[in-house]
Amino acid sequence: MIETPPRSRKSPYPLWFFIPAAIIYGVLFLVPTISSLWFSMTRWDLSTAEFIGLENFQQFFSEPFLIQGLVNTLIYAVTTSGLKTVCGLLLAVLLTSNIFARGFLRTLVFFPVLVSTIGIGITFAVMMHPTKGIINVALETIGIPGPGWLTNPALALFSVALVDVWKGVGLATLIFIAGLAAISPDYYEASRIDGATRLQQFFRITLPLVRPATVIVVTLSLIGGLRSFDLIWAMTRGGPGFSSDVIASVIYKQYQAGFYGLSTAGNVILFALIAVIILPFTLWFNRRGVEE
Repeated sequence: MIETPPRSRKSPYPLWFFIPAAIIYGVLFLVPTISSLWFSMTRWDLSTAEFIGLENFQQFFSEPFLIQGLVNTLIYAVTTSGLKTVCGLLLAVLLTSNIFARGFLRTLVFFPVLVSTIGIGITFAVMMHPTKGIINVALETIGIPGPGWLTNPALALFSVALVDVWKGVGLATLIFIAGLAAISPDYYEASRIDGATRLQQFFRITLPLVRPATVIVVTLSLIGGLRSFDLIWAMTRGGPGFSSDVIASVIYKQYQAGFYGLSTAGNVILFALIAVIILPFTLWFNRRGVEE
């Protein structure tokens, strides 16, 4: 006997109920997106626009410093999202255990999330000064020569990334704490009866069951890393040279120089980059979750 597919559930709301939301979505998202795509294919200023096709995109991918900004963006996003995920999970496990002053420590970890990003950037730029910064001064007192955290081209991007992790790991920890709280203690009790060690419990129970929180943390961290600008601009302005430039800072510099079409093309590339990375990632994670 062939079963007929169930009818799709009818919405309890009339069609006109969705019109205000559709108008807001169209005005605030669709119109700017389509306009950006159009202006990315023009040479424009505040009064005129000349259509030039894909010339801006060709120029973007032919300029070495623009390509470096693209590579730096990927490195920065992967580094910050990976560290936030690992450190956030470990801190969440620690802060859900029976330790002294657990509530205070949770507040302490989450506090940097509430502080202004520009303020944190300026503060750490002063602390990481190669000769007068408190970090290098402290290292010198124990006989270790402090590096040029923000003046060495090989260290500048990773130095900013570490500050980004310090600021954002509190939110990742909070999400993981919520995920751990949703795991039934019966799983751990049963595993203890079977003789499982703490490490086995972590890999066999905690990691699989905290997957939804992991997806949220990785997705938010990747998106934040790919579109990061304010912390990098406050600490290095993309320097020294172009060593810590990311796509967002490159776009800003092009706008400052008056290359509006080229910078708009950079915006479109950044939008496409986020979509190409995030959409397959979330689909893959969700598919794995359903299969398991």
